[in-house]
Amino acid sequence: MKVLKRIFRFYYEGFKNMPRWGKQMWLIILIKGFLVFVLVKFIFFPNHLKTNFETDEQRSEHVINELIKIAQDDTITTKY
Repeated sequence: MKVLKRIFRFYYEGFKNMPRWGKQMWLIILIKGFLVFVLVKFIFFPNHLKTNFETDEQRSEHVINELIKIAQDDTITTKY
């Protein structure tokens, strides 16, 4: 517990003594991280399984079939 307190104090003091431009840069970094990891996920990676299948059983069946298909295609292409 003492180590966590020292780590927290280290970062707290660092941010407290940081110049204004440094805090602004961290704000920009956090906003960009939010945009990249949250908004882009919803735009480029929609939930295909939730939209195309109604039940968990249908979703799991689709995933199993796709994995089997990929494995079969892989063994066909890797034969000499």
